[in-house]
Amino acid sequence: MSQSTPEEPEVTAAGIARLAGVGRAAVSNWRRRYPHFPQPVGGTEASPTFALADIEEWLRAHGKLAEVPLRERVWQQIETDPEGPAAALARAGATLLASGDEDDEPPTPLHRLAGELGGAGAAFGFLLTRYFDASPRAHTRTPAPAADLMAALAAATARPGAVLDPACGSGELLAAAQRTAAPPAPAHQGTRAARSRAADAGGGLRLYGQETDPDLARLTALRLTLCAAPRPAAVQVRTEDALRTAPAEQPAVDAVLCHPPFNERHWGHDELAYDARWEYGLPARTESELAWVQHALARLRPGGVAVLLMPPAAASRRTGRRIRAALLRRGALRAVVALPAGAAPPHSLPLHLWVLRKPDGVTPAEPRLLLLDTSTRYQPDGREPLPWDALADTVLTAWRAFADGAKVPEEPGVCGTRPVIDLLDDDVDLAPARHLPPLPGAGDAAALAGTRAELARTLRRSLDLTPDPTPAPDPTPAPGETTTGRWTLTTVGELLRAGALQVRAGGAEGAPAVTRAGDIVIPVQGRGAAYVVDADTAGQTLAKPLYLLRPEPYALDPWFVAGFLRSTANTRQASSYASSASRLDVRRLHLPRLDLDGQRRYGAHFRRLAAFEAALRLAGELGARLVQGVYDGLTDGSLEPGDSPDQAPR
Repeated sequence: MSQSTPEEPEVTAAGIARLAGVGRAAVSNWRRRYPHFPQPVGGTEASPTFALADIEEWLRAHGKLAEVPLRERVWQQIETDPEGPAAALARAGATLLASGDEDDEPPTPLHRLAGELGGAGAAFGFLLTRYFDASPRAHTRTPAPAADLMAALAAATARPGAVLDPACGSGELLAAAQRTAAPPAPAHQGTRAARSRAADAGGGLRLYGQETDPDLARLTALRLTLCAAPRPAAVQVRTEDALRTAPAEQPAVDAVLCHPPFNERHWGHDELAYDARWEYGLPARTESELAWVQHALARLRPGGVAVLLMPPAAASRRTGRRIRAALLRRGALRAVVALPAGAAPPHSLPLHLWVLRKPDGVTPAEPRLLLLDTSTRYQPDGREPLPWDALADTVLTAWRAFADGAKVPEEPGVCGTRPVIDLLDDDVDLAPARHLPPLPGAGDAAALAGTRAELARTLRRSLDLTPDPTPAPDPTPAPGETTTGRWTLTTVGELLRAGALQVRAGGAEGAPAVTRAGDIVIPVQGRGAAYVVDADTAGQTLAKPLYLLRPEPYALDPWFVAGFLRSTANTRQASSYASSASRLDVRRLHLPRLDLDGQRRYGAHFRRLAAFEAALRLAGELGARLVQGVYDGLTDGSLEPGDSPDQAPR
């Protein structure tokens, strides 16, 4: 391999693909086809690196790159730093923090990036997001909606001045505490320097974190300092194991937010057996989550509030029943909220939120426990995101009323309070679903009759829309045409270069990909199929791993494009398998070359197929609802068996 100078940044094959907007397979193909492609200067045989300047020159010379974007140039310098990306990112954050947001554009690429993105915090946030995206399995990150709900619960009765996350990771919960404490932004914020001065002057919040990874602790501290407006009065992220660090010499805080690691067997059970924090009982070796609960209470000032994300088993495991009972008797545990599956990692579990208050020795213990089960109302369907605004409003409204001593309206299956004395049985099972009455109307005859009628209409529509396959004649290509089967083909990449459509990646930095009617959305990872956006669903911001294709109406019919993109053979040839999961290279997808009238003919048929598919999906949902409703009605006594299988529910 040839040698590069120490100052010269290097780039991997994945970085080259990102610069050129192609898949990694295309980069491998260039290396094989073109003898003048730059030679590796480092790395390994399996993962070589190339001189960034040489790659830029080659891409530009071959028309594959007009200019390397500034953000890509800066990220490549971070990613290929000899000391590692974490160390390089920490240095970049320290540089931005020292220089601040200047109105005059500095000469360094890092400061130019800050000017381009709107400030030092935006620049560091972009680089930090890239860093986490490059190693998604290395750090468990609490999604922003769940983090915001936790922070709002902690601040519902009194805005905290000091907040701690004893397992802070990348700082998602502390960042949520910042957002909760931040005042609304004014309509006119002035220059970047003025915004920076206002941010420095407006922060009164003190943030404390504990994290075992020193690199992550440093990056989190920089994130919390740089990316917030207003900036906090103090940020301290200590590199330490929270459970193995006695809290005696650390300041008491007003609120604790925590998403602790679950199911840890080696959390310190043996060496911490006589720790003063276990005033509610020594946690069992298998109950690490209850150790985190008591650590949170030990760090609170009297009357302070803690909100923890907990696995559902922590509410019912027999090994933890004595600690749960002690938390209830002393009034420390105030609420248990069951969330829908997918709210936070691990996404397969319907996690719980525990809201706790440290007893102050003056206020009598609360004789009741607030229980909420949002999983019964806000079930995700796997296609749409959780309706977090409505979910958070339900939880916060109930918690504010309960914390203020007001009567909490009972809602069967969703919300209610229960006397602590009734929960102190042999199991002390605190799962909300065990104590809330079932949802009403599960077996209501009138409602089920309406569901049955809607199902019948949907089934009839499905029959009307059932496609009738018509065989096509044998293909007869014209002389000199290149065809596959009966088609003369083009690719999405060629149509993109010709200006016939635009391609946008969901979750990309900068301007978000917002859908319009007539756009085509296609997932590039996992399951799912391309679909056309209609007027009712337009205006959504796409996240990863979705791509948006926006065809020009004069050149392409959207239903024609979406239909051919769903072809099994098409997606198979455009997929790569660089890892255990496949990824679709959108630009390699094929489309037939047809005039607009021919496209519309196929598009009309694809549109009818989509309607047939939607009717089948709705019929399945209605059928499942009807079946479960009849089961529930027969078992709770609101229905009785009919005289024949064809008889409607009575």
